[in-house]
Amino acid sequence: MPEVTAEHYQPGTPCWIDLMAPDQQAAIDFYRDLFGWQGEVGPPEFGGYAVCTLNGKPVAGIMKAQPMNEGDPMPPTVWTTYLASADADASQAAITAASGTVMFPVMDVGTTGRMLVAADPTGAVFGVWQPVDFYGAQVVNEAGALCWNELHTPDLATAGDFYRKALGLASVPMEGMHDYHSMNVGDRSVGGMTTMGEQAPPGTPPHWLAYFAVDDADSVVDALVKRGGNVLVPPFDMPAGRMSVVTDPQGAVFAVINPVPM
Repeated sequence: MPEVTAEHYQPGTPCWIDLMAPDQQAAIDFYRDLFGWQGEVGPPEFGGYAVCTLNGKPVAGIMKAQPMNEGDPMPPTVWTTYLASADADASQAAITAASGTVMFPVMDVGTTGRMLVAADPTGAVFGVWQPVDFYGAQVVNEAGALCWNELHTPDLATAGDFYRKALGLASVPMEGMHDYHSMNVGDRSVGGMTTMGEQAPPGTPPHWLAYFAVDDADSVVDALVKRGGNVLVPPFDMPAGRMSVVTDPQGAVFAVINPVPM
């Protein structure tokens, strides 16, 4: 199993994902059945945050969605991608300087790390994670675990310039792929960036899409539908593997892919 150690998450690299859902326990149960995760509602001092594991290794977080203030609308049910940082305060300043919007300023999360949530200039929301005791996902690129993070944006040039200035991510066009860029830390590809596709439902905002590896995309999609999920893009073959874009029963969008060796 591809396990991750702290030195592998260089600044700018996607290092964690978490889900905000109205019914936290239902979400935990759904992903347990779909991917084999284990998790339970966490302690009250951390808002009940659940760290889900795969074979004993952390893979993702699930929290209960709650309005920030009484009378506010419920936040959307979404998966959030977190990018690694060596200094969250410096990242926050760089995000602001590069015309990003800080939505939740830097905060301490116990002794696990420091985080913030922001939006890039095109509107895509992401998190930043500075590790202390917890550096992020400890298993990736394995069936049931995160394997890719992809920015969907209406403006590749603006987004590429922002992530370069704010988080050191270089945007490099991928040969043979129209409107698709690799997002690189140094010479290593750590994610992708593409334009908003026609397959996205009308009104879909710019966003980061999380991909989970599976052994059989078709059977996982069948299992998802039986458990109340929905299919946005049916399984299809593409250069990286056979994939599908789906939602869980509470509406969170994600992708599953049976990846081919690159």
